[in-house]
Amino acid sequence: MEYLIFFALAAAFIAAVLIKNAYNEWKKAKLFKISLRENYGELRKRDENLERFARMGSYYKKHPEEGQIDDITWNDLGMDDIFRSMNHTYSASGEEYLYHTLRSAGKSEEELSELESLIQYFDSHEEERVQVQVLMAKLGYMGKFSIYDYLDNLDILGVRSNKKAILCDLLFVPLIVLLPFTFSYALIGIIALMLFNIVTYFREKSEIEPYIVSFKYVLKLLDIAEKVEKLSLEEETNGLEAMRGELRELGDRMKPLQRGSYWVVSGQGSLSGNPVDLLNDYIKMTFHVDLIRFNQMLKFLREHYEEVDGINTILGKCETAISIGAFRVSLQRTNGYCIPRFLSEEDKSLWMEEGYHPLLSEPVKNSVKTRNGVLLTGSNASGKSTFLKTVAINALLAQTIHTCTANAWEAPLFRIFSSMSLRDDLESGDSYYVVEIKSLKRILTAAKEEGRIVLCFVDEVLRGTNTVERIAASTQILKSLHGNRILCFAATHDVELTELLKREFDNYHFEEDVKDGDVSFEYRLLEGKATTRNAIKLLEIMGYDAEITEMAQKRAEDFMQTGKWS
Repeated sequence: MEYLIFFALAAAFIAAVLIKNAYNEWKKAKLFKISLRENYGELRKRDENLERFARMGSYYKKHPEEGQIDDITWNDLGMDDIFRSMNHTYSASGEEYLYHTLRSAGKSEEELSELESLIQYFDSHEEERVQVQVLMAKLGYMGKFSIYDYLDNLDILGVRSNKKAILCDLLFVPLIVLLPFTFSYALIGIIALMLFNIVTYFREKSEIEPYIVSFKYVLKLLDIAEKVEKLSLEEETNGLEAMRGELRELGDRMKPLQRGSYWVVSGQGSLSGNPVDLLNDYIKMTFHVDLIRFNQMLKFLREHYEEVDGINTILGKCETAISIGAFRVSLQRTNGYCIPRFLSEEDKSLWMEEGYHPLLSEPVKNSVKTRNGVLLTGSNASGKSTFLKTVAINALLAQTIHTCTANAWEAPLFRIFSSMSLRDDLESGDSYYVVEIKSLKRILTAAKEEGRIVLCFVDEVLRGTNTVERIAASTQILKSLHGNRILCFAATHDVELTELLKREFDNYHFEEDVKDGDVSFEYRLLEGKATTRNAIKLLEIMGYDAEITEMAQKRAEDFMQTGKWS
């Protein structure tokens, strides 16, 4: 009776623990759903470690496309920070696809229209959006490696055969049959074969152990894909309907991978103490069932790489659309956004109304309209570089996520390049000037190639050389960056260029306000060339000796009048 009471209490305790754990999981899931609804458009805190960010471009590198943004332009515009500001994803699939999307500016209007349909669907269907986000959160991340890193690493294992393992398993059959006739010899044979299998098992198990994590993620990917495909979504967009149909088809092709996968991905029962898992471990060691199934799954996975990639792409595309929608909500709460309007290639013009840099909390908005290109002048710190980046980032956002941080955007679809925040290349030994002329050369080369109109942004042309040669060479380079197939925005301190290039470019400028020994900036774009300079004035405000600033000012005024240095 006492034993019965003890077992009843133990069973009740275990049941209570299981119920509590289940309740905690249910409560956690409920709170997560509430958070998704209430905090839509708000970035959550996430671990921004270097290892995680290093694998961000894995999908992008595996899927090269026409019109993708090169590293120079990406870094010039600070696009890593822009990416972080719109990353509302909960899985590696969504995160890597969003990064890929932001770097792929070669999309057609049709592709951007399909993306827009998906964005608006999830934005207007809260319940469906939350369901997908919950599933993508369950998919989660893979640490410092991408699924493509794991799939590539499977090739390191080479070709693996099951012949030896199957032969050893078959040897058990005659030995068991011989037990009634020669019990001792047959038993010794069975024990010897078991010991041999156990010894060889641990050697082979250690070889495949690091690769099992990739199998686990692929299986989780298939499970999430199946659940997304079966969600009761109102298919008001052809894009979503087609994607779900493709998910279904790809999932059916991957069904054989899931069969028997338990033997490979299940944990070590000897560590958990669970009797069932412990029995499974002994079965694995004796008959190598997990090794046999691993080799079968390995062969299947190598032959169905495209299916895994297709499923990962569709899930990533769905979560990217949700993330863009959340980004739009965050913009709408602050400074607003617009959906771009694209012009034909024959209409080589760009109009941005009240555009702003997306990372500025209280930006000064500016508008610009040009068919010729813009030559931008102005004093130091007046806003030239920020304005160039504002236009460039909006061009990129328009062609990637179909969203602009402006009241209006009208332009053709461009090939986008920049040459702005350059530095010496220590690895190659190139000086700043060499790095700069290489950067400019790539733009000139692109302008001669077939394709979309080139939109380029150049900050301080040839700043790495002397004044005379800089103005002479800059004039000719900027003339080459003007034409039917190219639209250039350039900033310079050399006011001389405004006169030399007045037929090619529209002149705009920023200026400062010097008052009571202080310099302030309005950051307003003004028509025409700059008429003021502030470099020497800033020296005075920063406390430089009068001997330095007065003599510098006198020399500058003499040069402006005579054209010669005194």
